[in-house]
Amino acid sequence: MHLIDRTHPPAVALYWDFENLHAALCETRLEGSYSKQDNRFKVQDPLVNIQAIVDLAASLGPVAINRAYCNWQYFGRYRDALLHHAMELVQLFPPGGGAKNGADIRLCLDAADDLARFPHIGTVMVVSGDSDYMPLAQRIRAAGRQVVGLGARKTTNAHWAASCHAFHYYEELEASP
Repeated sequence: MHLIDRTHPPAVALYWDFENLHAALCETRLEGSYSKQDNRFKVQDPLVNIQAIVDLAASLGPVAINRAYCNWQYFGRYRDALLHHAMELVQLFPPGGGAKNGADIRLCLDAADDLARFPHIGTVMVVSGDSDYMPLAQRIRAAGRQVVGLGARKTTNAHWAASCHAFHYYEELEASP
């Protein structure tokens, strides 16, 4: 049995499906260039405002977990921003050019494990617009925790957004002062 420390506010676990958000921003800003197979496997220019997302998570409570899932070999230009926020980077090497869902599965497994191990986590924030996270949202709700999502407006699945207690669109986050 875990004892919950009521003297401190519940903590936030922040999980990033990093490539999902980056790809969504590429699709919007660079007019679909990311989905072309040859562009996906090139060094990517930074588009994600990491500070704005970390600030949103911190507004929900102290951030205890800040973990991002991606094939980092193409995202080295984010290095300084990632290191500045002490983000735990989970390297995923897809088992083929068209492989999908590696980040989704690993993120869900880690989040479920963290919920079981750390009772001080009160809010789970998932950075992605992918509907594959709906079962995770159900698990988080069943555990009595809050689930917050963040994704790009044009590519976020409406059912995923509705399954969260709160959902934020990246474009609104960037537009706010």
